[in-house]
Amino acid sequence: MTDTPARLLRLLSLLQTPREWPGPELAARLEVSPRTVRRDVDRLRGLGYPVEASRGSVGGYRLVAGTAMPPLLLDDEEAVAIAVGLRAGAGHAIEGVDEASVRALAKLEQVLPSRLRHRVSALQHATVALTRGDGATIAPRTLTAIASAATARETLRFGYRAADGTGSKRLTEPYRLVSTGSRWYLIAYDLDREDWRTFRVDRLSEPFATGARFTPRALPAGSEDAGELLGRTMSVAQPAWDVDVAFEGPASVLADRLPTELGPLEPTGDHTCRLRTRTSNSLEWVALRLALADCAFEAHGPPALVERLATLGARLTRAASST
Repeated sequence: MTDTPARLLRLLSLLQTPREWPGPELAARLEVSPRTVRRDVDRLRGLGYPVEASRGSVGGYRLVAGTAMPPLLLDDEEAVAIAVGLRAGAGHAIEGVDEASVRALAKLEQVLPSRLRHRVSALQHATVALTRGDGATIAPRTLTAIASAATARETLRFGYRAADGTGSKRLTEPYRLVSTGSRWYLIAYDLDREDWRTFRVDRLSEPFATGARFTPRALPAGSEDAGELLGRTMSVAQPAWDVDVAFEGPASVLADRLPTELGPLEPTGDHTCRLRTRTSNSLEWVALRLALADCAFEAHGPPALVERLATLGARLTRAASST
């Protein structure tokens, strides 16, 4: 292999396999001399790849962890597997999957060859997830379109449906995507309204980058990052409820059955616990999550939650008696 750039890429691909490669084996794979392998290894080190060499009569090379993340070389199967995994996580807003996964998906899909994009789409469409998050599902291409525009600092145009069903067209400077665990939100500066806005991504449609670049604005006073701005916006837009619920079950068991965003459980005995938390989620959602815990409990407040639970219980009782 006489083409030096192609040979370096091939060498890097081999070294990214988690094993130690004897120098003669690398030379045979690349069809070059051991001396050329040593020079190529030095070139990779100069580019920032931490290649470690072992001593001995034969000697060997392996890629180790460094202080920075070097570019990775992926074969077709690896690229498809990563893209499908990122799409699945991003599309269902799973708790713990945040903007970083969407940025990674946007970067990967941007460079995927068309044949691999087709394979990813075919596999995605043929797969049905058994479990979903509590929020509405979102098409991965919607998230990647938004993330790409925010990263490239291009204005973003999209359709938006408000909570009351009113539709509108928006032209924005996208700042950040934020995941709350159950929903995705876009923090952006609305150019028509000349103010910062928070958009639920599941209510957003047909996003596309206009190609017009912008210089990022400073966030409103009092907000250090997008997450803090979202929290302030949601606290104003939605009432907060002080929830108090006693469970006839151990905290260690109930912790796996309730969303972590409801807060920690307080053990009150060997087989009892209590949830005291302040939440801005809808009480209908809280009532449903409590019922799904599959454990006897008593709600001490707020009164509105007790009413929601009574309504839910009556509805389920009617459904069961009608069969």
